Amino acid sequence: MRIGVLTGGGDCPGLNAVIRAVVRKGVGVYGHEFVGFRDGWRGPLEGETMPLDIQAVRGILPRGGTILGSSRTNPIKIEGGVERIKENLVTHGVDALIAIGGEDTLGVAKQLYDRGVNVVGVPKTIDNDLNATDYTFGFDTAVNIAMEAIDRLHTTAESHHRALICEVMGRHAGWIALHAGMAAGANVILIPEKPFDIDKVCSYVESRFKTRYAPIIVVAEGAHPIEGQMALQAGELDAFGHVRLGGIGELLAQEIEKRTGKEARTTVLGHIQRGGTPTAYDRVLATRFGLGAIDAVHEGDFGKMVGLKGTDIVRVGLGDATAELKTVPASRYEEAEVFFG
Repeated sequence: MRIGVLTGGGDCPGLNAVIRAVVRKGVGVYGHEFVGFRDGWRGPLEGETMPLDIQAVRGILPRGGTILGSSRTNPIKIEGGVERIKENLVTHGVDALIAIGGEDTLGVAKQLYDRGVNVVGVPKTIDNDLNATDYTFGFDTAVNIAMEAIDRLHTTAESHHRALICEVMGRHAGWIALHAGMAAGANVILIPEKPFDIDKVCSYVESRFKTRYAPIIVVAEGAHPIEGQMALQAGELDAFGHVRLGGIGELLAQEIEKRTGKEARTTVLGHIQRGGTPTAYDRVLATRFGLGAIDAVHEGDFGKMVGLKGTDIVRVGLGDATAELKTVPASRYEEAEVFFG
């Protein structure tokens, strides 16, 4: 078989480990041939490829990002996009596709499968918000990066007696904020799943200052206040219809200063969470996902995504994986609330 591989959406640590595993087992065990499509769905849409053989994947295991490049191209929104992809797959002699990505990338994969394309998905997102898998690779690295940053913020916050806010990624799901905040001993964690009460946040801040320690607030970029409490900024939309987020941390700092009289500063981690070397956990998980994906392709089990259940790599339908997001349940947030203030 000749198999195409692409990485779509936001980059994250571990993508190269998947590519390496797919190619190493696909060539070494099954004798398949591979072609890399550049920059997510733009590659098969425009017919842009790169060689993908054993030599191409040597030394990439510890590297962040993706050697294939990525983009947020949405071929479903482009007139004739699906037909162009199918034509380019035929032109390049591609029998099947392995799509590595998150909700949007795998949503496109599902629609292509429904229209006759042989596709297998691999779950990638630092947000850990894909259904039908316990964890996605990239999440552990992002949490560890955020945790280390928050650890450092504690010392400078106490030195200057300031409230420090750390804004992390998380559009609709607050997994990074929850895990990083709990691991680093944050005094308040704000997530998209539960609108926050700014008055209560300020009371936590004042309570923390009374202990002679400075408060640390971790906020997911998609977190929002109870309706009517604060004015939020509206952002432009990307190719998948998502609002470009960012700025909630600064708005929080302004409100905290105004309501408490205490100095507040914001640190936005942004793309720092996505970059750099993957953790050991993410390297192993991504490698196992890659091995599972090439097994599914070899067996002709298309329309599936590989996932993690407990410690086992399983296959689930792409529809099940993308039907709804995996968000933080109330019980998990209640565990964190014990440590607020």
